[in-house]
Amino acid sequence: MNDLLAMMARHGYALVFGTVLAEAVGLPVPAALALVAGGAAAASGTLSAAVLLGVAMIALLTGDILLYVLGGYMGWGLLGALCWLSMNPESCILRSAEAFYRRGKTTLLISKFIPGVNTMAAPLAGSMKMPLLQFLRFDVAGALVYAAAYLALGFLFRDFLKIIVNGFVAAGHIAEGALLLALAAYVAYRIWQYSKQKIYRVVPRIQVRELAKKLASEEKDNILVVDVRSHGYYDSEATRIRGSLRVEPNNLADEIKHLPKDKLIFLYCT
Repeated sequence: MNDLLAMMARHGYALVFGTVLAEAVGLPVPAALALVAGGAAAASGTLSAAVLLGVAMIALLTGDILLYVLGGYMGWGLLGALCWLSMNPESCILRSAEAFYRRGKTTLLISKFIPGVNTMAAPLAGSMKMPLLQFLRFDVAGALVYAAAYLALGFLFRDFLKIIVNGFVAAGHIAEGALLLALAAYVAYRIWQYSKQKIYRVVPRIQVRELAKKLASEEKDNILVVDVRSHGYYDSEATRIRGSLRVEPNNLADEIKHLPKDKLIFLYCT
């Protein structure tokens, strides 16, 4: 624990800023642990709690505003890039979009506490054209709650953290062995899940010209075209393929029950 506090004393503010910013832009970095360590350092008088909170807020807002702007320009292309580590990127995007769709603005208040959604909330807000000032109001509040919560945790439970750290030091090789075993098990599990989900990565597609030919042929009565654009890319005045049916993708589980079973169905989105 003393070594940890010494490191925080030398590089504490930079360490917290870099770690929090890295997680905010989607890198797999444990920002919460850095904040807890910063809180413990503040409790010992090594660092200033107020400065730590300010540093964390600047890092969080810098990362979130960057992803918000990029989300507005790049749309779901950026979301796919952020989900590339997922076993099924498309389902990763849709789950995050569904959470944002159902909870709306309040998602920004709690998103930083939810793994996966924490990185996706800001670009989703930009992609779905949430006004910047509205985004900032909710994002600032969510970032403040997140940073303050973990700093307070480290500040209040500094002595308890010291016991835990000392215990790990005493356990030494046992802790290292357990960590390596857990890491190996996790990698094996991810490989198994990846191979299991691989089938869902292959989505049958049809070229626009080919579909147009089918719609102009005698097959047209047996074809149904469905518009599944997300509400962030669709409004009541949006242009649709003539004769297509509008379905909200976030309600697909319910909507699919009403689709005909005797027709060939083609979906299109943004």
